Amino acid sequence: MTDLVDSSGQRARQAGLRVPVLMYHEISTEPAVSSWLAAAPGRFAQQLEYLRGSGYHALTAGELASALKSGTTLPAKPVVLTFDDGTADFYEIALPLLAEHGFTATLFATSGWMTGKDGRACCRKNPPGMLSWDQLRTIAGAGIEIGAHSVTHPPLDQLPPDPLRRELADSKAELESQLGRQVPGVAYPFGYSSRLVRACASGAGYEYGCVVGNRLATADADPYALPRLTIARTTRLPGFARTVTAQRLPVEFAGYRLLTLGWSAVRKARNRTAR
Repeated sequence: MTDLVDSSGQRARQAGLRVPVLMYHEISTEPAVSSWLAAAPGRFAQQLEYLRGSGYHALTAGELASALKSGTTLPAKPVVLTFDDGTADFYEIALPLLAEHGFTATLFATSGWMTGKDGRACCRKNPPGMLSWDQLRTIAGAGIEIGAHSVTHPPLDQLPPDPLRRELADSKAELESQLGRQVPGVAYPFGYSSRLVRACASGAGYEYGCVVGNRLATADADPYALPRLTIARTTRLPGFARTVTAQRLPVEFAGYRLLTLGWSAVRKARNRTAR
């Protein structure tokens, strides 16, 4: 658990809190899932070097959510590193780099995509290159927080209530059974949620949920809709630095937000039509 008060005694005021919660996917030059979201290992290492050299304190998403709920004072330079899906490059590349730089993180694993010792997953349509359960246990043992990312990675806001509840509850239950520890949070696949999705996440026993949002997390953030900032293949170090220092966000984030808003409108219209 990260100490929420830094040793120098410098503390961020809760009222003006603005925390960058970074959303990564693959750390690879040969991505298995999404090429535009895959950060090259060298670029990821540069980003970690920047964070360490600039005095940032890495928290898990659970630590941030807990602090926002309780009003606990955070370090002067908090940052949260999150990773979605559960691809094997996290174990092979990201985990050693995080350890080298002394950072923790939160990995949101799609439970139905995890593989056994034979390399097979329980879902027929799982993408290649996913973590095994043994690798996920090693990652958890190394101090990385494990969160859920559903069972089969569907757009949760498009599901009827019963399948929605199963996706959330079954993923949490399977991860906790396999890891032997609590799974406190969930990241909604594709970043999409709704009032029903967030209510079901709370009902399933999650303490927090992550969306995309592409804005900084503030003290009044909904704990079941913590916003994250997309880190993609095209994210360069100058823009990365502006992002984590809570200065004006790089121009690409405006595009990400517009895309999210556009898809949100389309999805709401589809839901109304479906009824």
